Amino acid sequence: MKILLVDDEQKFINMLAKRLALRGIEAHVAYTGEDALKKAGDTVYDVAVLDIKMPGISGVQLKKELSPLHPNMQFIFVTGHGGIEKSEDGSSEKDIYLSKPLDIEFLIETIEDLTHTG
Repeated sequence: MKILLVDDEQKFINMLAKRLALRGIEAHVAYTGEDALKKAGDTVYDVAVLDIKMPGISGVQLKKELSPLHPNMQFIFVTGHGGIEKSEDGSSEKDIYLSKPLDIEFLIETIEDLTHTG
């Protein structure tokens, strides 16, 4: 299973990647939407964990661009900004939204549920 973690908060996303690696989950890190698109051009990911609010390409916009490249990719949105804005076009009923700080065990359970590896 391969996970793409996208967040402009570098310390947060690096720590998350390390914690997932300790649990046997391969996670690649991108700090921008543009970097995420490059990585997704080279690698197929099962799940993308996307920060909703990032400079440049937002998490919701990034999903719109990743979905055609990888139709089977699942998405989890994270936010550290309190209220979750589902009004942005591109989100769907099945999208999962989590608030920071993330509960690592809940995140892993969610990833496993999405990929049916639990």
